[in-house]
Order: sequence, then structure tokens, then C-alpha cells
Amino acid sequence: MKPITSLILSFLLLIIFLGFSRRAHAAGGNWQVLATIGVSAMHMQLLKNDRIVLFDRTDFGTSNLSLPNGNCVNNDCTAHSAEFVVQTKAFRPLTVLSDVWCSSGSMAPNGNLIQTGGFNSGERRVRVFQPCTGCDWTEVVDGLAVRRWYATNHVLPDGREIIIGGRGQFNYEFYPKTESTSNVYSLPFLSQTNDPGQENNLYPFVFLNPDGNLFIFANNRAILLDYGKNVVVKTYPQIPGGDPRSYPSTGSAVLLPLKNLMAPSVEAEVLVCGGAPKGSFVQANKGTFVEALNTCARIKITDPNPQWIVETMPQARVMGDMLLLPDSTVLLINGASSGVAGWEIGRNPVLNPVVYRPDNAVGSRFEQQNPTTIPRMYHSSALLVRDGRVIVGGSNPHDKYQFGSNVLFPTEFRLEAFSPEYLDAKYADLRPTIITPLNLAKIHYGRKLTVQFSLTGTLAMNSVLVTMVAPPFSTHSFSMNQRLLVLGAENVQKVGPTTYQAQVTTPTSVNLAPSGYYILYVVHQQIPSEGIFVHIY
Repeated sequence: MKPITSLILSFLLLIIFLGFSRRAHAAGGNWQVLATIGVSAMHMQLLKNDRIVLFDRTDFGTSNLSLPNGNCVNNDCTAHSAEFVVQTKAFRPLTVLSDVWCSSGSMAPNGNLIQTGGFNSGERRVRVFQPCTGCDWTEVVDGLAVRRWYATNHVLPDGREIIIGGRGQFNYEFYPKTESTSNVYSLPFLSQTNDPGQENNLYPFVFLNPDGNLFIFANNRAILLDYGKNVVVKTYPQIPGGDPRSYPSTGSAVLLPLKNLMAPSVEAEVLVCGGAPKGSFVQANKGTFVEALNTCARIKITDPNPQWIVETMPQARVMGDMLLLPDSTVLLINGASSGVAGWEIGRNPVLNPVVYRPDNAVGSRFEQQNPTTIPRMYHSSALLVRDGRVIVGGSNPHDKYQFGSNVLFPTEFRLEAFSPEYLDAKYADLRPTIITPLNLAKIHYGRKLTVQFSLTGTLAMNSVLVTMVAPPFSTHSFSMNQRLLVLGAENVQKVGPTTYQAQVTTPTSVNLAPSGYYILYVVHQQIPSEGIFVHIY
């Protein structure tokens, strides 16, 4: 009897353990439809005034949002860009004068959106959007040296913008132009990663390394580039398996949060997730939709001998977006589980986001979240906003606007908000509220900064962090110029009945944090405050 009793007891304990395990990893987060804009959000950027500029392309046909005052561009009297106010859900039409289809961009140090390239009339354009009341797009006709379509932008430590690659462009250039930087610089790596007939190297993943060089990933491998000297200083190994992760076999990537910023050498890691097996683009165009990749690959790019570590996601994903959240986790959202990026060649939408916890042990890093009801396929985008929500928009896998019940994945004009679990009401007592600095405060490099905040619950002194996030430009499954810095927290102390303060040291180098606008958060027990914009210079 004893062995049987012991067996029954072990079985009951296993059931209890599995029950706790399921609760610990239960799906979290919730969804809300915010507005129907009338423009599909193929590209999005959050600006310092809490407005999102979004746009699709000018040759889709007429949109569902009219230009103001009866204005028309090339006989089209509808808007293909809009400004959305996060807090009020109000929106207004904007006027783009050239085709912005599959273009790129990032937010300049002064807070302007610098937006580059596109198709046909837009392929050499530079567009500027200034975040001010009633402002609209302005355009520089020949602002680029060559045509840029499916390129990637990044803000550099000196404040310039680098534009890398694009269809048929195995090179890079800078903006704004000077006499010494008006040239186009050859980058053979982009031709070496180009798969004939498939490409698999467009919209390369680009990150600024803490040493000031650029990490550039295309297809299934990466280099570290000294862009000033046009010298490859490191070549990284190919991702195990060799499957492509770049457009149209579109995965996504992030530079994981930068920590220990006062160390002599700051470590940096890159995480690449999803994509499609070799040959998927060819197969999809023949009507066979191969299952997407279900793996992520992670590499410490600052190591002398870096190696990829491969992890398995809860589900396969292609055309997904990856966002850094203020609690230093990564959100995987949008996309499909088979096919590739392109006109009507993706299938099986992935409706569940996934949270990746980079500090957890391998095997316990992924947590599946509650699903949306809206497929977000090709030409979707996603952005973090100050209150911690993620705004999701776009999805139009057709070469025109298409609607109706007989259309597979109709053109999507709705914006949604995904609220991660840290925004649940049950965490209200743990959620800090920043008192000072005020929103849009100016901060300097390498200085002590006192952050004061309130809390209704009990503060865990050793569980306070301050993080700083660069708002990215989102399109085609990549968030350009995205980075998160963990500033830590020193001398956390109580200064009032429900008021506390912490001291942090601001980033010491433009290589860690190029000058510009960032969202600063106080995070307590993994629950972030609403953020404030700060301008570091």
C-alpha cells in the first residue's frame, strides 16, 4: 500500500504544480480598438508631443480620409498620412506630396521626423515633419543621392542620419549632406547577402553598438561597420540553420536593453526572431505557404568570440514586430505563421502577442499573451507610447485598398491599443507616478539626476529602476532607432508620506544614447510609471 499511496501523492503534487505553473504563465494583457483612421498605418512614429504620424502609400487608390479644404494631390483628394493624438483619439489628415511606399525614417535630435525614400516620385525625397500645431509635411526633392526603397535609417552619435541599403542599393549615405559626406559609400555585405530572385536582405536590422560602430544584420548574418572609415571591423557567424530573417522572409530584431552603463565596457546583445525557411518566397508565389520559423537567435555582439544562441518561440512567426517595453521586456506582436511578406502571400495570422523576458533562464523566457481579433499581416506596424500601451495599426497585403467579406485579410484602417499585463488595475498600488522632472525636461550627459515619484502602496526600495526608451520609426516589422537604457537607481529614499526619490546617472556618451528625445520611466517591481519625454543633449 505504501508504494501506491506514495504514487498517488506524487501524482496529486504534480497536478498541483502544473496548476500553479499554468497560472504563473497565464495569458495577460488586453486589447481595445481606438479609432478608425481612414489611412492604413504602414509606417508610424511617435513624436514628442504625444502625437503619432502614420502613413501608407500614395498609389493605393483613394483612402477613407479626405484632404482638408478640398485639396488634391495628383487628382487624389484623399489623405495618405494622418496625425493621431494618443490621449484624445482625435486625428487629422496630412498631405504627402510624393510616394512614401516602403520608406524609412527616424526622429532627429531636435524632435523632427526625418523620413526618406519611397517609390517612383518619392525614391530620392527627404520629408520632414515638425511636431507643432497644424504643421504638415515638407519635402526636399533630391535630398538623397540615390533611390532608397526598403532601406533602414539610424541616428548617429553626431546627430546625422545614416540610410543603409534598399532595393538594388548595396551602399549607404548620410543626411543632412555636407561637402565631405555627400557621397554614396559602397557596402559589399549587402550584395553578399542578396539571394537572387528573393533578396532576403531588405530593411536590414541596424543598431548602434556602444563602441560607436554599427551592427548590421541582413538575411542570416551580420557585420560590425565603422561607417566613418567604411571598414568592416567584425564579421559575425551565420545564424545556425542559415534560414533568412530579412524581407521578404521577414523576421524582426531588437538591441536588448543596455545595462551597467558605468562599466568600462558596456555589453550589448541582439535578439532576432522569426523569419521564413529558405525558398519560402518562391514557394509562396506558387501557392504553397511554408510554415514560418519558430526560433529566435540571440548574440552578444560585444564579445570577442560571439556565438548565436537559438531559442524556440511558442509559435512560428513571420512579419512580426518586436518592441522594447519600459520594464525591459520584449514584446513580439503582429504577423503570420506561414508564407512571407508581399502581396497576398502570407497566411494564418498570429493573433497572440508574446512577451520575452531576457533575464529569465533559457526555456522560461516566453509568455504568450491574450489575442486580438484583428489580423495584422503585411504592412502592419506597432509603437510604444508614454502610458505603456502599444499602439498597433496597418495591415494591407493587397496592391490596392480592398474591403469586404470576400477579401482575405481586408485593408485595415483601425488602430488598436494592446495593454500589457503591467497596466492591470491590480498593480495600481505598485505603479509609480513621476513628479519631477516634468515632461519635456532637458537633461545632460553624465550628470546626476534626481527623479521624484509617488506611490500609493508600499515601496520595495531594492526594486526600483529608471529606464529610458528611444521612440522608434516602425515599418515592415522593424523599429528603426529603437533602444532602451537601464539607468538603475541609487539612494532611493522616502521624502514624504507617499513620495520618494531616486538618483540616477544619465548616459555618459552619445554612443550609448545619441542626442534626442527619449521616454523616461520609473519601474517598481516590474511595474512602470507613465513615462515622460526627456531631451538629452
